[in-house]
Amino acid sequence: MRNQTLLLCISGIVLLMIVAAMATGGSPRRSSPPPTGGLGVSGDASRDTPLPSVAPLPADTDVIAWAENNAGRADIPERTLQAYARAEIAQRRSTPDCGLSWVTLAGIGSVESHHATYRGADLDGGGRVDPPIIGVSLDGSGGTAAIGDSDGGRLDGDPDADRAVGPMQFLPSTWATYGGDGNGDGVRDPQQIDDAALGAADYLCAGGRDTTSGSGWWSGVLAYNASEDYAREVWTAADSYATAGRAVAS
Repeated sequence: MRNQTLLLCISGIVLLMIVAAMATGGSPRRSSPPPTGGLGVSGDASRDTPLPSVAPLPADTDVIAWAENNAGRADIPERTLQAYARAEIAQRRSTPDCGLSWVTLAGIGSVESHHATYRGADLDGGGRVDPPIIGVSLDGSGGTAAIGDSDGGRLDGDPDADRAVGPMQFLPSTWATYGGDGNGDGVRDPQQIDDAALGAADYLCAGGRDTTSGSGWWSGVLAYNASEDYAREVWTAADSYATAGRAVAS
């Protein structure tokens, strides 16, 4: 009985730690931290460390063929990798000075939702996450920040407090400003991978950032989530994808 009581206490502590971890700060808010594919956090990555460069994708890249060639080495689902590539190409067209690479989007996608597969999710034929990825209620309980409802529950199903939504984990209020239409269907849907990736690209490049510089890259990712530990996780994941991207010809 004593051992059972101790086990229950330990389980409760672990649960509290998980809940606390799910409330990491920032906007969009990372509220559901999935695994990062076994990557450790790089001890070499510190604030303002530039991400190793990757050749930009040409504007006429066949993203379907490119993703097929690169998905296995990068260990990213093909459909999700297509979305990262499309978002890079679109963002370089709209804000060329930002220099955003798909590897940064992949780093964020890895940390936020393990590339749209968090808790068994998958993409349907239209590129929408099924089941939808919705974070914890940011109602101030369990160590979370208190963020009141901003959309009447339209995107997150919660009429009382906001929740981060979709594979790139946007707050509804942030999505209202930066949400993209990456698949060109006239709808901005944070649960659709092309829309979510394009919205993330727009958010990272906001304010004239140059993500090819160390300071610009870290500024963008820390704006996405105001946690240096988070930014280092993203940097480590993105660095691994940069290595994969250089190893495979487009």
